[in-house]
Amino acid sequence: MPQSTTSRKPAVLVLADGHVFHGLSFGKIGTATGEICFNTGMTGYQEVFTDPSYTGQVLIMNTVHIGNYGVKDTDVESSSVKIHGLIARNLEEQFSRHQANQDLNAYLVDNNIVAIDGIDTRALVAHIRTEGAMNCIISSEDLSVEQLKEQLKAVPNMDGQELASTVSTTTEYEMGDTNSAIKVAVLDFGVKQHILQCLVSRGAHIRVHPAKTTLSRLKEFNPTGYFISNGPGDPAAMPYAVTTVKDILAEKKPVFGICLGHQLLALANDIPTFKMHHGHRGLNHPVKNIITGQCEITTQNHGFGVDPVAVNNHPNVEVTHLNLNDDSIEGIRLKDRPAFSVQYHPESTPGPHDSRYLFDRFVEMMQ
Repeated sequence: MPQSTTSRKPAVLVLADGHVFHGLSFGKIGTATGEICFNTGMTGYQEVFTDPSYTGQVLIMNTVHIGNYGVKDTDVESSSVKIHGLIARNLEEQFSRHQANQDLNAYLVDNNIVAIDGIDTRALVAHIRTEGAMNCIISSEDLSVEQLKEQLKAVPNMDGQELASTVSTTTEYEMGDTNSAIKVAVLDFGVKQHILQCLVSRGAHIRVHPAKTTLSRLKEFNPTGYFISNGPGDPAAMPYAVTTVKDILAEKKPVFGICLGHQLLALANDIPTFKMHHGHRGLNHPVKNIITGQCEITTQNHGFGVDPVAVNNHPNVEVTHLNLNDDSIEGIRLKDRPAFSVQYHPESTPGPHDSRYLFDRFVEMMQ
């Protein structure tokens, strides 16, 4: 049953365009700001909340109920919740999964996440789809709309923000069989743990490196291939990463990029990126592999995209995947070396496993 409304404080959500929504607080009592976005998935909220690519964002979950299957320690993509705030329709106090060890409200309190429910999320999502992504503020400690509007003016836009280095590992670490002939140097811009597991489960020995690691240090691992990870923020604000990817491509070894890694591979080939109207987030987005003609249902989380005109006019880059909802670029590969990338998330946690063949392809290239 929904959590009791009599024991919870009121909360307010204010959008940068002046729209105001009133609801009830859960999670931490406080104030949170960030870019508002929405996820179309019906399940997998814990993996979504811990995805480092959501850093800097306040998330709307489209499901009518949130928290109904609780929280489980292993259902995570990083060591902590990465969203800045949460917006929901109905919080469930009691969870039904016997494997869970905590309710969602307590989990958010432990992770210092401010949240609001009692919001007409369908109307809110429709508004974002029409008006586009914008900053917002949630508060359960200050209900003065005018004061919150003033506070919101100081929140920076996602355009131009370099966030990847803030969520990257600070120390190198290794995973997998140290005797494997397949060795992958991972550049961590906010990598999801299940991406690493997809590599390890295919026999790879991997070493994960901080975002600003140079090629010379990556080469000390003597890798058979390079992986460019997902992550938050504006890829155009990461010239250090673009330089490193260019250096990696000069090695002419297999390269695989996912999400932010896809955008950085494009930028390394002088293909610009752009801020999308409202981004793609969820686990039910249709993508066509135009090489095979097959369709995949994919997991996605990105607010930036690759310029389609520049891709199609590039003499050395070939489009491999297209989004069937809006024809945006979902995959590319280089014609003169073994490098490819996808905008979506083939590790698919949460989501269907249609696209995990891409990890097999990467391993085959290294073999």
